[in-house]
Amino acid sequence: MQNSEALALAAALLAAAGELTRRINDGVVARGFDGRPAYGFAFTRLAPDGATVTELATHLGVTKQAASQLVDELVRKGYVERRAHPADARARLVVLTGRGWECTRAAEEAAAEAVRAWSDVLGEGEVAVLRDRLARIAPYGPIRPTW
Repeated sequence: MQNSEALALAAALLAAAGELTRRINDGVVARGFDGRPAYGFAFTRLAPDGATVTELATHLGVTKQAASQLVDELVRKGYVERRAHPADARARLVVLTGRGWECTRAAEEAAAEAVRAWSDVLGEGEVAVLRDRLARIAPYGPIRPTW
């Protein structure tokens, strides 16, 4: 593959990822939730069993202080709560509240709408092939933005 072809592919993937993130966030906001894309990246780590601030920081690729500020914001908005950690008396576990789970379901609905739009353009079969091929090359690990 020529450098220019590789760059075109990289640009298309980045543009698609950015558009997908925007559409999911817009869909969440349209469903009555106040948020920003960083919330969704945090929620993927907090669901289903919660995480410590340190674990969340590692997942997001940010400092513990930045993760703590995000958790404070999420607590104020009613999306998460801090609980005693069941295995570590020194740590606090951050878990989704009912509202956090509702927001997560809204994000899932918005993601499904975005993918359906791809099906309108490519067809369901091609979207399935795209999903399978991307799964083969996508790294395993946290789903997070590049800050």
